[in-house]
Amino acid sequence: MKFIGRVGAGLENIDCDYAESKGVFLVSAPEGNRNAVGEHALGMLLSLFNKLNKADAEVRAGKWLREANRGIELDGRTVGLIGYGNMGKAFAKKLRGFDVEVLCYDIKDGVGDANAKQVDLQTFKEQVDVISLHTPQTPLTLNMIDGNFINQVKKPFWLINTARGKSVVTQDLVSSLKSGKILGAGLDVLEYEKASFETLFSKELPEAFKYLIEAENVLLTPHVAGWTVESKEKLAQTIVDKIKAKYQ
Repeated sequence: MKFIGRVGAGLENIDCDYAESKGVFLVSAPEGNRNAVGEHALGMLLSLFNKLNKADAEVRAGKWLREANRGIELDGRTVGLIGYGNMGKAFAKKLRGFDVEVLCYDIKDGVGDANAKQVDLQTFKEQVDVISLHTPQTPLTLNMIDGNFINQVKKPFWLINTARGKSVVTQDLVSSLKSGKILGAGLDVLEYEKASFETLFSKELPEAFKYLIEAENVLLTPHVAGWTVESKEKLAQTIVDKIKAKYQ
C-alpha cells in the first residue's frame, strides 16, 4: 500500500478515484490546522470591523484620521458559518468570548452544537450580519457565493473566506462591495489563485482583482489562514497518526 499525505485540509488537487484504484491511501489533515484557521478568520473579521489595515496605512503616511477610522463592535451581531466541519467548529469556538449569535448551515444534518445553531439556508440568509466560508472545494461549492446568493441575503453583510477561492464569484463580490450590499471582505483565498500567484502580475490584471487590491474595506492574505508555526507540526503529526492507525 502506498500513501499520500496532504499537509492541509483538502484533496481537490488530487485525482482521488485514480489514486485509490492504484492502491494509494490518501490522507488529509484538517484537524492539524483548524485552530489556525479559526484564529485567522477571527483576526480578519476584527480587522475589518475596526479598519485596522486602512488606519495602519494612513498613520504610516502621516495621517491621523480618528473619525474616519471609527470602528464597529462585533457584540450583538449574528455570525453565519457555511460549512460546519473542522474549520467551522474551530471558528465558532473562537467566537464564544463575544456576545454574538452563531448560526451554521451545512449539507449534513445534525452538525450544530453548543457553539453554533444549525439552521436552514433561508433562515441563515434572513438573519446573518457576517458570512464566513468553511467549505471544501466540490461541485456544490464552486461559484457558491454569486450575485444571486448575495442578493438573497436580507441585510448588508461582511464576508470572510478562508476556504477556497473558487467558491466566490469575484466579479459579483466586487459589484456587491460597490453597491454596499457587502460591507467588507476578508479573503485569504482568491478565484485567481494558482500554483504561481505572482504570474498574475506579469500581465493585465483582471478588473475585479484591481478593485480588490485598492479597496480599503478588503483585507487580503496569501492563503495562510492555516499556515502557522504550530500548525506545521500539528499537520505532520496528524498525518503520521492516521497512517499508524491505518496499519495497526
